[in-house]
Parts: sequence; structure tokens; C-alpha cells
Amino acid sequence: MSETKKNNPSPVLDQLIARFGEAVQIADAPHGDTVIVEPTKAAEIIGWLKNEPGLDFNMLMDLHGVDYLPRDPRFEVVYQLYSLKHNRRIWLRVQLGELNPEIESVVSLYLGANWLEREAWDMFGIVFSGHPDLRRILMYEEFEGHPLRRDYPFNKRQPICPPLTKHL
Repeated sequence: MSETKKNNPSPVLDQLIARFGEAVQIADAPHGDTVIVEPTKAAEIIGWLKNEPGLDFNMLMDLHGVDYLPRDPRFEVVYQLYSLKHNRRIWLRVQLGELNPEIESVVSLYLGANWLEREAWDMFGIVFSGHPDLRRILMYEEFEGHPLRRDYPFNKRQPICPPLTKHL
């Protein structure tokens, strides 16, 4: 990744850069510690932030997808982690290309990621490899496409949703 900012006031970001080097890039953000992370290192970095003594980012507060069409890379997965012990937050942004938006699942680290990853897949088509049950969570199974993609046709006709009794 590209160069990082000098004179960073955050000890967490200093440790992150010291440990993972070029796989981490500090991002300008008004809300605090934010880094852009290489997709192949994301799960490893998240695991390190959770388990490293002194950091203890033991809560996944949010995980969501973002579509920046026409930018390349088009998609981002944003993780917001929180340390209860240290009252500290960090945002990790992982940029993914349009042709193969895939990233490793973090369900093994945070059980709450299960539904959040399913939502990002359902709405944006971002694949979380290793996810135990990657299927639709908001849209019905017959729904075609991913409705929060910026190029999704707003007037697209969909198959009729089957009756609820079918799923009970």
C-alpha cells in the first residue's frame, strides 16, 4: 500500500504499522483511528487487534459494505472494532475490486459477524470465504441481484416473493 502519515498520535496505529507494515495505510478520517488494510491480511490483522495484549478490541461493533462505483477498487468492507477495556475504537477499511469482491470471513473471531457478513453479501454481493452459512438474510431467496449496488436498476422486476408459509 502507499506511504503512511508521519507523526501519528495514536499508539494503536503505531503498533499496527510496526507489526504489519505496508499492509496498513493510515486514512484521513474525522472520526478517529482509521486504516486501509490489504484484503489478504484483513482477517489476520483483525485477529491480532482482538487478541493482542494491551489492545483487546473484543467487540465488533459493525461491519458493512460500501459501493463506490465508478471508483476502482469499487467496494469496501468497513469493520468498526471497539475495546471495552480501553474505551477505544478503530475502523478498518478493506478495498475490493469489482470482478471478485471476496474477503475472508471473521465469524471465527466474532460470532456477531455472521449476520453482518450475510447482510453485506445480500446487499452488495461481497463474498466472505469460509463463512459457515452465506445466504440471503434480508431479501428472499428468489431475489435476483444485490439491491444496494449503485448500478442496480431501481425499476428491475423481481420474481414474486413466495408465500411466508413456504418458509415456516
